[in-house]
Amino acid sequence: MEIFFGFWFVFIFGIVIFVFASNIKQWHKNNNSPRLTVNAQIVAKSCSSHHHHNGGSTHSYYVTFQFESGDRLELHVPRGEYGLLVEGDRGALTFQGTRYLSFERVY
Repeated sequence: MEIFFGFWFVFIFGIVIFVFASNIKQWHKNNNSPRLTVNAQIVAKSCSSHHHHNGGSTHSYYVTFQFESGDRLELHVPRGEYGLLVEGDRGALTFQGTRYLSFERVY
């Protein structure tokens, strides 16, 4: 029984370390990426909910941008900006790696 418990402890601890290292790696990669500002159009919006055992939940907000070349990029955006962004809007998207920085709408 102790071996079984030890195995699961090491397994779960390993997963936590892996996720932590992956997040640090992505953060470092974003910091070393150039800040780009490109013309883009908002083509889709989505929200994912994560329910917790205590009855609470958290939400993640994503917007898909399409560049003039036809390439698309989905970025995690802050809740406050998610509601202001509308599918079909065109403007200047500023991002750094996979990090959303801003979207300036062109009228």
